[in-house]
Amino acid sequence: MVFLTAACWIRNRGPDRYWKVQELLKHARHFRGRKNRCYSLAARAVTGAFVYATKARALKKRDMRKLWITRIAAASREHGMKYPGLIHNLTKSSIQLNRRVICDLAVTEPRSFQSLVKLARARQKEGFRAALGDGKEPAGVFSRVVMLQ
Repeated sequence: MVFLTAACWIRNRGPDRYWKVQELLKHARHFRGRKNRCYSLAARAVTGAFVYATKARALKKRDMRKLWITRIAAASREHGMKYPGLIHNLTKSSIQLNRRVICDLAVTEPRSFQSLVKLARARQKEGFRAALGDGKEPAGVFSRVVMLQ
């Protein structure tokens, strides 16, 4: 087929609709009923599913953070310290570990977590100088903290 003008060539887009429909139906294959066969129903269902998926990603992040906080709180209570005090004093001691890492330490490496709790408790009692002492970390803690003069 020969097109003499660009306008005719642009309007002749017949097969493109087929691929558009197939792409949408691909996302709807696992739906029940006519939603996985009829284009108009599938379009509505797939759009709604994508909206739910987008919202669920934010909810997943929120739920994971709540889980980490719950686990840290439980582990810190075992060592006689409350969660807000632990996080506050770790922050004041220049320990830059996020909640996910602290949670992993609490679950998989209890001695390292215990050392963090000791460090936070020392900071709570006597301040930053007492927490670092003579520049040596408590037993079981490896750190790259540089003493500031």
